[in-house]
Amino acid sequence: MSGFFKSSVGRKVAMALSAFFLMFFILQHFAINILSVFNPDLFNEVSHFMGTNPLVQFVLQPILIFGVVFHFTMGFILELKNRSARSISYAVNNGNANSSWMSRNMIYSGGFILIFLVIHFIDFWIPELNIKYVIGDTSGLLADGNYRYFEELQHKFVPIWRVILYCIGFVFLALHLLHGFNSAFQSIGANNKYTKSIKGIGKAYAVLIPLGFIIIACFHHLTYTH
Repeated sequence: MSGFFKSSVGRKVAMALSAFFLMFFILQHFAINILSVFNPDLFNEVSHFMGTNPLVQFVLQPILIFGVVFHFTMGFILELKNRSARSISYAVNNGNANSSWMSRNMIYSGGFILIFLVIHFIDFWIPELNIKYVIGDTSGLLADGNYRYFEELQHKFVPIWRVILYCIGFVFLALHLLHGFNSAFQSIGANNKYTKSIKGIGKAYAVLIPLGFIIIACFHHLTYTH
């Protein structure tokens, strides 16, 4: 197994598999959060289930954290390996002629996304841990008997600076996915008659999912009435 990760192909495959895992999580995360726009009650129910289910909390959540750390660590390692392996400078070999802007700047878009994730954890994950494990409130209920998740989500997006920050973060996510989606399939050897379809799906995913998150943030900022 250690030899697998030492090889260039092995590292790229591992990177691709972690990317698939995270893209599935992003899709699932979006599916839950978009409920807050169309059905707040259902959003509350699903959020409470995800926040209190032992399988989600003590099995899937640690796997997710490991996947995030692994993906970004492997990404930085691959970037460093690629840079050290280049024997011809861009002055001779024009990068613009051989690769897209997204592919040449994955390290930067990935770095910004990592910063954005830390902020997102501080905004949502750490306060949730504090409520459940420090305060000890696992009911998820407000004083009026309703679940707290929808109101908390709306309240987070009251400050315009946070909405702008989240929008910028999702723009960088879109840029990262525009190259990363297809690159992941290429790394596992999915270059066949379905390549064109995969690229189309990748572009749709990379644009629509981040755009959906932006819509969610803007919606709650504009509709918060408390």
